Amino acid sequence: MSAAQIDELYGLEPVIDGESAEVDPASRPEFVVVGCPYCGEHFETSADASAGPCKYVEDCQVCCQPIEMEVRLDDSGEFQELVTRRGDQE
Repeated sequence: MSAAQIDELYGLEPVIDGESAEVDPASRPEFVVVGCPYCGEHFETSADASAGPCKYVEDCQVCCQPIEMEVRLDDSGEFQELVTRRGDQE
């Protein structure tokens, strides 16, 4: 049975191998070290700029408190920074 037949049988998306697929570097997430505004510990997280500037909530990987994350882009649409704020403040 071929890979395409297996994908069709189980309703899977086709596998794209790294050699043949062209991935736009701008669509790759940036990995950023952030400091938790609650506990002060630093951890690494990803910031995906492919959908444009956005805000979302992510829990701290150390103390589990909600952190508001804001992805900011420069004028050319490239990742500029990830701003963090406490989720319990306005």
